[in-house]
Formats: sequence, C-alpha cells, structure tokens
Amino acid sequence: MNKRQIVNLFLPAQKFISAFPEFLSVLSHYLKEKLILSSIIFETYKNILVKLFMIKRGRYNRPFLHLATMGALTIGVLIAPFLASTYPVFSQNSSTSAKISSPSNSSMSVGEDVFGTQISQKPRDKVITYTIQKGDTISTIAQKFGISTDTVRWANNLSNDNITVGDALQILPVTGISYKVQSGDTVYTIAKKYATEAQKIVDFPFNDFANPEKFTLVTGQMLIVPDGIKPSEQQYFRPQVYIAQGPTSFSSAGFTWPARGIISQLASWYHMAVDIAGPNGTPVVAAKSGVVTEANVGGWNYGYGDNVVIDNGGGYSTLYAHLENVNVSPGQQVVGGSTVIGWIGMTGRTTGPHVHFEIRQNGVTVNPLPFLQ
Repeated sequence: MNKRQIVNLFLPAQKFISAFPEFLSVLSHYLKEKLILSSIIFETYKNILVKLFMIKRGRYNRPFLHLATMGALTIGVLIAPFLASTYPVFSQNSSTSAKISSPSNSSMSVGEDVFGTQISQKPRDKVITYTIQKGDTISTIAQKFGISTDTVRWANNLSNDNITVGDALQILPVTGISYKVQSGDTVYTIAKKYATEAQKIVDFPFNDFANPEKFTLVTGQMLIVPDGIKPSEQQYFRPQVYIAQGPTSFSSAGFTWPARGIISQLASWYHMAVDIAGPNGTPVVAAKSGVVTEANVGGWNYGYGDNVVIDNGGGYSTLYAHLENVNVSPGQQVVGGSTVIGWIGMTGRTTGPHVHFEIRQNGVTVNPLPFLQ
C-alpha cells in the first residue's frame, strides 16, 4: 500500500472528526428547542392535570402510584442488562463478582414490636385490621389512628373497653361509621340515620357513587359515614354547633368570615376547607382584599360549581365554591368584608346550600380556621 492510499484511507475519519463539533452544536440546538417546546406544552396543560387529580380530592392517588410504580419497574428491567455488564457486582455469573461477608459473631438487636402492625401515616381509603399489642388500650389505639374511641367501639361491637392482646380490631379511616348500603338508601337518609351531614359522605374521596353528580348508591356497597353516630348512642351526644358570624372584624392574619351561617364541615385531610351553610341567596363577601383571578359560571367546574378565586397578595388566595351566582369578574379589585362576590347556592358537587371556602398559601390549600380566628 503506497502513501497516497494510506492518506485516502484516513480521509473519512478526518472529515468525521472535523465535522463532529458542528454535529454536537446542531444536536444541542435541536434538543434545546425540543425541551423548550415540551416545557411550553407542560405549562399549558398542567392545570388541567392538577384539576383532574382534584376532582374527588384524592380518589386518583392509588392509580397514580400504581402507574408510577409500574414505570419504575419497567425502567429497572430495561437498564438491568446494562448494569450487569457495566458493574459486575450486579451479575451473579461474573467471575469477578464481589463477595460480601460479615463477622460470624455479629448480631442485630430489634425491638419487641418488630413484627407488630405497621401504622400507615398516609390517608387511608378503607377499613383495616389491627392486631392488639401489649399495652394497648382503646384510647391509645384510637389516638394512633386519629379517630375517636367510640369509632373503635362501634366498628367492633364492643360494649366495654376490655380487649385482649392478639385479637383483631377493625379500624376505620376516619371518625364515624362504616355502613353497608341497603335498598332504598340515599346519602340523605343515611346521614339522617347517623346524625351527620350528607355533604360529609359525599366529600369523603373514597366513597364511590354510580352517578357522581346525583350521588346514586348501589345496594351492598360499603360507605364511610364521617362523624356518624350510632343510633342507640345518639341520646348521649350533644352535637357542637359552630356559627360563622359573617363579615365582622378581621383576624390578625387579615381575613374575615365570607358569610354568616352554620359551619357544617370543618377542615380534614380530605376536605381542606370550611363549609358554611345558609339559605340560598345569602351574600358571600371577599374574605380579604385582592384581585379576582377566576369567576367560573355554569357547568360542573370539577365539582366546585359556580366559584370565584381571589388573589389576596403575599402568596395567599381564596376560593368560594357552590355559589348561586357570581357578582364579580376577573381583574376586578375587591375589598375584604364588603364586596359581595356572589351568593350561597347549590351548584356543583353539593347536597345542600353552602359556600365551600378555601385558603391557599403559595398554592397549597391550608386549614382556614387559624387565619379566620
């Protein structure tokens, strides 16, 4: 092979090397454009996704987690061959695999409750079984799970507080009653039977309905009845009635009550809001001065019905839902305690006239009570 042939042999490689920086530049520019385009698409549709997951305030948690888990497993399966070939420690057949040993006299100390029932700190969607441990009482078990002692007694047909280690108890996800739907039942008859509010049954995110807009029940299905009271025990309970005094004085946080009426539902992990019940047409005012960002009228509106959202500044915003009508428009300045933004109604996912009031801090829904008192 002469010199010219050798030179011609290396020419393609030289051209490739000289063109490689330009290729990287073009590739970088292409990927940057795709990333920007993807970001724009994400920003456009993210609010739709957020509202979708909030339709029943938590109902889609489990499907989302299942999909995320399957995605992680799929990625693991795909990269497993790469890990095995790149890092021999992951390959059992590799002659260079690492050997892990521990001293023969080593020991591990565990607590007595290592095999005890593990208590989940996340919201629970159903009744679970708890095995009674040494030292447990009805009171401590109720405290562990954040429910009342009566809820534990009623769910397990206990006439007294005598319990035995090793026995199993049924634990509800919230304080109240677990109920099997009978023929002819409605959320209203069940709520009346157990001295609670129908809206609480509807708002519990893991209660399913054949028709979510009409709250149709299916005979035989299990319902959680939040704050329900066993009929035979109702004579011993005096329900607490809380009155929202309406727009009077402002709290130290600068908020006032948006309406006058009975507080029919307080904040909980599945209902981070305050419901104020009153007659249809009761005026609803801005709880704090600000600018209207949303005034949604007509339609389901993700269960909120006719609703208003106000940017109150300082990272705070307020939402007023289930209104009979809206009296403001986006961009309008409102004055806390005096501007009527709408009237109490029954639009959206509601069983009776009330205003569903939320306070959001930096986009996160928080318990309104500390800001109103």
